[in-house]
Amino acid sequence: MQANYQPLTTFIEYPPSTMQEKAATFRADMQRRRSVRSFSDRPVPRTIIEDVLLTAGSAPCGANQQPWHFCAISSPTMKHAIRSAAEIEEQTFYSGRAPTEWLNALAPLGTNASKPFLDIAPWLIVCFAESYHLKEDGSKGKNYYVTESVGIAVGMLISAIHMAGLATLTHTPSPMGFLTDICGRGDNERAFLLLPVGYPADDCTVPVITKKSLTQIATFFEA
Repeated sequence: MQANYQPLTTFIEYPPSTMQEKAATFRADMQRRRSVRSFSDRPVPRTIIEDVLLTAGSAPCGANQQPWHFCAISSPTMKHAIRSAAEIEEQTFYSGRAPTEWLNALAPLGTNASKPFLDIAPWLIVCFAESYHLKEDGSKGKNYYVTESVGIAVGMLISAIHMAGLATLTHTPSPMGFLTDICGRGDNERAFLLLPVGYPADDCTVPVITKKSLTQIATFFEA
């Protein structure tokens, strides 16, 4: 198949001083981001959710297969069904499935099997990864680098949510097959992540944590 190319017209080049300013501003904005487990029930317009999902959908991906699907849920009935199913899995996790080392790592965060935010947050976004896609003739088409592609899209989604002035939490009840059932997704999809989205509660608190320094997370090789 002949590759089809067009001129790049969307790239914007900035002077080095502007680049530095934009990079520093974005870094500072993102360093304010915190995972939130205490949400307000204040409504969030659907149009904002649409925009952050379109940002996620612009992520780079293997062979441009775009192996993701996002279910955005504001229905109280569906949210409660998700909470009920998630808490069953979480109770099993905290009461025996999780190894002691994992529970010890979670202890400073104060997490437990109760997940009221799944009812309270105005939106839940369930992120699905597509192991294969269906062609027009109904046959299966392979998707490439699915985990990597969906991980990048979710990272961009979390950033977009934060930059829109909202809060979220990466929630991963395990196993997550119930999300496929509740959302009515196909056999080619698996739940990757669940993001409650909304405003933090007025009395919201977050754990005291630190992030690794630049020297701990990066190595530079220069001439």
